[in-house]
Amino acid sequence: MRTRFLTWQLWIGFLLCVIAFISYPSFFVRFPVTRDFPWANLLLYCVASAFLITGLRRVFSIEGTRRKRILGSILAIMSSLVFAFFIFVVFVFGRQLPASAHAPQVGQKAPEFTLADSNGKSVRLAELISAPLNGKAPTGVLIVFYRGYW
Repeated sequence: MRTRFLTWQLWIGFLLCVIAFISYPSFFVRFPVTRDFPWANLLLYCVASAFLITGLRRVFSIEGTRRKRILGSILAIMSSLVFAFFIFVVFVFGRQLPASAHAPQVGQKAPEFTLADSNGKSVRLAELISAPLNGKAPTGVLIVFYRGYW
């Protein structure tokens, strides 16, 4: 076996860790299914760790040189630090954000507001409650809040 290409799996594992770290705030945070729980990024980290483990086993075999073992150890440690920082930012730091104490609770009467609808027309809460809908007076209004930005 040629010792020249022993570290390719380590480099791919490290690059996947970096891609998983960068892709969450730049791409996956835009979609609620991957923003609320970063399963796609955790899957990338699992694939990266499989490459890293395979690469480390190969480098620490009989054929690996001392320089490649040091390089493999450094790449594995750096990948672990990137993963640990990702876990801290997403799961630990995200829990320390302040709670929205002034947000309306379920069943609570909503304060009067005026917002733009999907066509850009201003709509007031009083209009929604008083305007007939399909010939009948509405009994209430359902308000849905979306977390995130557009």
